Amino acid sequence: MKLNYKRLGLLIFAILLVVSSWLGIATAQSGLAVRSFQKEGIPLLYLTPQGAKAVPGVLVAHGFAGSKQLMLGYAHVLAHAGYAVMLWDFDGHGANRTRLQRYELQQNLDVALQALLEQPQVDPNRLALLGHSMGSGIVMTAGILNPNRFAATVAVSPTGANVTPQSPRNLQLQAGSGEGRFVSNAERLLAQAGGENTNLATGQGRSLVVIPGVEHITILFSDRSHEAALRWLDATFGKTNGSQYVDRRMAWYSLHLLGWLVGLAAIAPLLTQPQTLVTKIAPVRRWAGLIVAPLAATAGLVLLSQRFELQNLGGVQVGGAVGVWFLLAGLTWLGVLARLPRPTLRAVGLGVLLFAILWVAFGAMAQVVWLQWWLIPIRLRVWLPIAIACFPWFLAAGIVQEHIGVGKRLLWWLGQSVVLIGGFVLTLKFLPELGFMFLLLPLFPLLMGILSLVAGLLNQAWVYAIGSALFFGWLLAAGFPLSA
Repeated sequence: MKLNYKRLGLLIFAILLVVSSWLGIATAQSGLAVRSFQKEGIPLLYLTPQGAKAVPGVLVAHGFAGSKQLMLGYAHVLAHAGYAVMLWDFDGHGANRTRLQRYELQQNLDVALQALLEQPQVDPNRLALLGHSMGSGIVMTAGILNPNRFAATVAVSPTGANVTPQSPRNLQLQAGSGEGRFVSNAERLLAQAGGENTNLATGQGRSLVVIPGVEHITILFSDRSHEAALRWLDATFGKTNGSQYVDRRMAWYSLHLLGWLVGLAAIAPLLTQPQTLVTKIAPVRRWAGLIVAPLAATAGLVLLSQRFELQNLGGVQVGGAVGVWFLLAGLTWLGVLARLPRPTLRAVGLGVLLFAILWVAFGAMAQVVWLQWWLIPIRLRVWLPIAIACFPWFLAAGIVQEHIGVGKRLLWWLGQSVVLIGGFVLTLKFLPELGFMFLLLPLFPLLMGILSLVAGLLNQAWVYAIGSALFFGWLLAAGFPLSA
């Protein structure tokens, strides 16, 4: 099939979207000096206003399964407002190849602090801390251990620390209205720290800000969270802020993703083969397989937990267990379907091409917006095993979505999303040590929706399964920490 004028216009529109998104990302760094480097094996990212002199410095720490990229919203807002900001990857996270040892994370912060103090733009007498989740506990502890070093601490989605009315100095606690457990924990910490206090001049400032309409991850992209942190630090250092910057990088990222999906829609007819016979499977078996799959996967993980330490399976914390869950669920679904279309060499090649398109669409901009997408060698080694484990699930999903209408495709998207979320919640009831599986739950509807769209464009189960499994395996290998 040739590329007609309609599809050519669609492809040009897609290119315009992608180019516009990159121009938008470039404007976010306008006026800033940005530098990546390493110190003692720890990857660091430094942002400061161009031409800055003797400005306050802020250490920004990510949470479990996060990375320095995930905290860039705060970094951009603070840097545009006149702060020098240092971010880093904790051991086992992002581009840090050292496996995670929790008792060494405080040392990671000390290295980042030394790197911040070495920057000529930083006033060493005006320093502050900001951390999310796991990182919140680490920055609060640093503020307690060094009360004369850090003038303020901002703890987002706070975990725990031995706070008192005297330390850390000028403590702001933030939590999203959709993360009730962290709101309760923040209230407990506030009471332990002496309650609300507006006296920042003495270092005893205390505040709790509940950010409406966000949960544990989306709070990191909330304008209200960014603004609350900035106001607290400005009040601490007596700064008058004239910055009008609002972080819109995620909007540009979404536009970039949309552009690539529109481009795929434009060229999909060139990739697909003529209509083939549909694999005939009774609807009751299609749905029965989907419903039974999470039950079998949960039961299988519970049995495996009696012999293996699932939390560190495969060298990636939690991510290996997620791969096994998808393997068991996918094999169960395929077993109920009891039908497999025959693969072809062309389908394998197109599946790899689909992975390349998804890789660029999701990851090329993610690297500078929210995720360490480039896999370091130690992560690259676990990618294919996890992708292979996920393959049966996506093959089954591809089979049931071949040559169906838009309405049925929406139904399968909803069904997969509900089953995956419900299946993981069920798993966590029996295996609470895998609690960080919950990080994936908000992603399932979005990911399954986009992949269902891809399935509709290509209508070939093997192409969809290979591309989706390789992509999803990469996402798991990139996101979860390297285990000890």
